[in-house]
Amino acid sequence: MSAFLWITVVSLAAWCWLLLCQGFFWRTDVRLPARREPASWPSVCVVVPARDEAGVLPASLPSLLAQDYPGRAEVFLVDDGSTDGTGELARELSRRHGGLPLTVTSPGEPPAGWTGKLWAVRHGIALARARQPEYLLLTDADIAHAPDSLRELVAAAGSGFDVVSQMARLRVESRWERLVVPAFVYFFAQLYPFRWIGREGSRTAAAAGGCVLLRTAMAERARIPDAIRHAVIDDVALARAVKGAGGRVWLGLADRVDSVRPYPRLHDLWRMVSRSAYAQLRHSPPLLLGTVAGLALVYLVPPVAVVVGAAAGSAATALAGALAWAVMAGTYTPMLRHYRQSLWLAPLLPYTAFLYLLMTVDSAVQHYRGRGAAWKGRTYTRPDAVPDEG
Repeated sequence: MSAFLWITVVSLAAWCWLLLCQGFFWRTDVRLPARREPASWPSVCVVVPARDEAGVLPASLPSLLAQDYPGRAEVFLVDDGSTDGTGELARELSRRHGGLPLTVTSPGEPPAGWTGKLWAVRHGIALARARQPEYLLLTDADIAHAPDSLRELVAAAGSGFDVVSQMARLRVESRWERLVVPAFVYFFAQLYPFRWIGREGSRTAAAAGGCVLLRTAMAERARIPDAIRHAVIDDVALARAVKGAGGRVWLGLADRVDSVRPYPRLHDLWRMVSRSAYAQLRHSPPLLLGTVAGLALVYLVPPVAVVVGAAAGSAATALAGALAWAVMAGTYTPMLRHYRQSLWLAPLLPYTAFLYLLMTVDSAVQHYRGRGAAWKGRTYTRPDAVPDEG
């Protein structure tokens, strides 16, 4: 019991450190930086990679076409080998809704060393450059934007950022979405504190791939997407490439940029996380072991300590576990409020963390079985989470 008491104390100390010293990651007030409307609005090209997205396009593409943007803007949807009529549906939605000009194109199958999404992005950027836009908006096919989204992003970039990215509000309707999705964003913010990302001179780099406004000149300077062509976690790789080229990156939470993709079952969420979790760990067994141990220490020890301490009559162990659990739940409540979810989900965070632990282990197992990061009919056996410095 004495040894377990010390483990519990270490867990409590870890939570005190996370609360105060990890960039206040748990706060959800990081919104778009101060707007600086230009005298003349720059031109923007929107690039949308899409593979088998017919199910979500009717809820997302019209919101892009309807952007209320004072400058010149147009949309390029890159149909990445879809088999469900994604390209034709996009054309039909454009005819029906009007709005910004839409070009639908297809690049063919990606060559070796490229992920399908980044090959599609490369094709879209190449077409967009013929229009000589000052900015590129890279957005996923499942992301719906408020009418002023593009205007707000460009105005925020006027504060001196080469990348302005917003973490879209993910769908939280099913039971499993309510349990898992807010924690996904919470864990991401813990790993990449948003305040550190936007701080000038900080090395912390991340973006949210669903909504990335990128200065075209910086894309050329950082060799995007060629420099990150094999990255499964392409948003983080993009941000690292931009910072490596001397650029500034901003990332925060969105209020009116929403993902419309449903994840009704645990299986759907499991696939979303496990397809890239081991890539995030750079396919390193030591990093995997350290991550599993860290998750267990930080998230699982506190509730276990409460139960074990109470059963064994160790008030100190139970108290230390309860305090750590309380800090954990307290840091989670702002994210639950952001997602308009019941605060009763906060004490269940250890259970959700245990699910993420299992997903991470499963990601490694699938990698060593040769399945790698499987997504929509493609498997990347050796994905990479960092930019290619070659």
